[in-house]
Amino acid sequence: MSQAQCYHCGLPNDRNHKYETKILGEVRQLCCPGCLAVSEAIVANGLEDYYQFRTEPAQKSDDSILETLDTLNVYDEPALQEEFVFNEGKDKQIQLTLEGITCAACGWLIEKQLSKVEGIKQVAVNVQERRGLVTWSSNTIKLSQILAVLKRIGYSASPFHPDEHEASYKREQKSFLKKLGLAGIMTMQVMMLMAGLYFDWFGAIEQQTRQYFYWVALTLTTPVVLYSGSTFYLGAIKALSARTVNMDVPVTLAVFGTYIAGLRSTLLEEGEVFFESICMFIFLLLLSRFLEHRSRHKAAQISANMMQYIPVSATKIDAHGRLTQCLAKQLVQGDTVLVKAGETIPVDGVVIDGSATVDESMLTGEFNPVLKQQTDGVYGGTVAQDGSLSVRVTQSLKHALVNQIVRLQASAMAAKPKAAQLADTFSRYFVMAVLLISGLTYGFWSWQNNDNAFWITIAVLVATCPCALGLATPSALTCAMAKLNRQGILLKRADALEQLTGIDTIALDKTGTLTQGVFSLKERWFAKGVNPQLTMAIAITLEARSEHPISRAFSGDPTHTIEHFNVTPGGGIYGDIKGTRFYLGSASFCNVSDQSMIPFAANVFLCAKSASAENTLIAAFLVSDSLRNDAIETLNSLTAHQLIVLSGDTQQNVDNLVSQLPIEYAKGGLSPEQKYNQVQQLQQNGKHVLMMGDGINDAPVLASADVAVAVGNATDVAKTAADVILLGDSLQSVPTLMQVARQAKRTIRQNIAWAIGYNILILPFAVSGLLQPWMAVVGMSLSSIIVVTNSTRLLSK
Repeated sequence: MSQAQCYHCGLPNDRNHKYETKILGEVRQLCCPGCLAVSEAIVANGLEDYYQFRTEPAQKSDDSILETLDTLNVYDEPALQEEFVFNEGKDKQIQLTLEGITCAACGWLIEKQLSKVEGIKQVAVNVQERRGLVTWSSNTIKLSQILAVLKRIGYSASPFHPDEHEASYKREQKSFLKKLGLAGIMTMQVMMLMAGLYFDWFGAIEQQTRQYFYWVALTLTTPVVLYSGSTFYLGAIKALSARTVNMDVPVTLAVFGTYIAGLRSTLLEEGEVFFESICMFIFLLLLSRFLEHRSRHKAAQISANMMQYIPVSATKIDAHGRLTQCLAKQLVQGDTVLVKAGETIPVDGVVIDGSATVDESMLTGEFNPVLKQQTDGVYGGTVAQDGSLSVRVTQSLKHALVNQIVRLQASAMAAKPKAAQLADTFSRYFVMAVLLISGLTYGFWSWQNNDNAFWITIAVLVATCPCALGLATPSALTCAMAKLNRQGILLKRADALEQLTGIDTIALDKTGTLTQGVFSLKERWFAKGVNPQLTMAIAITLEARSEHPISRAFSGDPTHTIEHFNVTPGGGIYGDIKGTRFYLGSASFCNVSDQSMIPFAANVFLCAKSASAENTLIAAFLVSDSLRNDAIETLNSLTAHQLIVLSGDTQQNVDNLVSQLPIEYAKGGLSPEQKYNQVQQLQQNGKHVLMMGDGINDAPVLASADVAVAVGNATDVAKTAADVILLGDSLQSVPTLMQVARQAKRTIRQNIAWAIGYNILILPFAVSGLLQPWMAVVGMSLSSIIVVTNSTRLLSK
């Protein structure tokens, strides 16, 4: 081929632009960026011999490849990334909508291909929701390059946005319905023709008329094979291009094998045809995929589309008190918005004026409205039913709770349970085994001179397709997580569901977990010579900076300036006021050894320390709160587990509380480190521990437990350390969590048992030739439908 012609496709080269690459040891000239990209890919994948053995030039490649890459470069703009890219330490993270996913093998393929790319730290694909979570180093790779890699392996990706994601789902559903509708109509027509021939419904007809019917059946079957079945062929091509196999490979072999054999028989007017089996196979397989598609969308809607509750606009109050309309996503921390009766709160914030009852059911699953007053927190997407609120924005829309929930749901699927990992691995090896068994089956029956060797092999390929096995675990997990979302329970790790079924010990914090966390001052004591008003003002100033629930008992506005403020988790707080350092917290934290002068069992102490004196006790307080209304009922339903309390409060207060509860062991006066050590000791003794907490001091022990649960009013630190977050205030969510975990495990076991059992049971019948192709079609499709239907039962249990 001359230098004036493209080495890849043979067309004239571009005189104004030079495209060249090294092929077979020589520099070759190419006509366009498309041919350059394809030829480089061929060389990079070790397929260079293609050029040596080809008999004619390839077709001209798509010269829009670079245009596509230029389009993707837009996503590297910092201003555009501000909306959908999150910082994860030194790395960046994005949630993507993925188009073209057809089964669990697609998710595996994407994860494996992206994990090979330098700079990508983590890839987690949620097949059920058609989304992927990618974490990457921005110093090594750009977002546009990640999207380009996905494009090259056959998947279109774009930053997740609820509206676009919904539009993507509707496009896929429309395509499914077209393919399913065509397959269904043609299947009925072909089956009527072929059934009439098989059962001799038309009487003794001539060979010429029979052949005419075959041609009609072939004509009706062809669009089903080429259009309706294209979903499976594309999946097989993607897998083979990545040098692996998936369940679409045996499906593709079975479809084209049967179709080509039928075409040959029709043309040569000899042999059997199974056009009705092809149509029925594609129709039933598409039907099971469509049912899976709908069920995963139904499950995903409960959590993934929570952003649909957020209004587009908001009423902003400017510095002069004027009301202006703005976009909700333009609100930043510190802005003030007005929410009228019946309106949706646009973003997370704190009420600074007004009161209203707010419907938070979209977050918590609890339909009783909550009264919101000054200083109460409110969340974007909740609805003010009456009254009006002035709300100071604390989080931009990007970091609002509903957005965090959507991100956490995607992250939850990153850590796959062992059952899912085993099922994925088993299904891949099973496909290879099926292909091997099919080859051996054909070889054996051909050796036996059996005329039906080919059709027996087709029956093996169809009957043993592990579609149901690929759906067994992910369909159950998605439905379980969706049900928990509906109950106001947010999972940060999907594998936590599996671990929950092995929990035998439940450890609880006292304050804010078993109790309501609404503290009040029951008793006060002041040392002689101390001004009570001044001392209370100091205590209020210190507590004003604390996030601990106890700080709410010291209500009032701070009147002093404080310096060098510090928090000691599980101990207390201190700060300098007018040159004197004040300590407020537990007796050990304040070095209080003698409490004989205090007429009650104080649990909060205030000490002063100046440059010339040691700690001096100047005040003591008894701060207490009441037991949660549902605490006794909840704990009674969890008595199958060992129940223990680990608290930083005094042992006396802890004993007083647990005396009315079914608690086996209760330990008070624990520091965060001691709580951590207690859980470590339990785990060393073979216990599997679930820890419930809500405060900053609970973060270490939450991180060390097998499963950590943060209650609804927990601090951000506790929520970060937790595996499960209860969005509502009800402890009854915990028994629900345990029950759904058990149901999910049982459903996964049922699905896997059914899928494997069916394949093992049907294989001998298929190999022995007792199974007709149409029988294999019905059995395989029903197996997948049964698995999906069984999983969706979790949503209604």
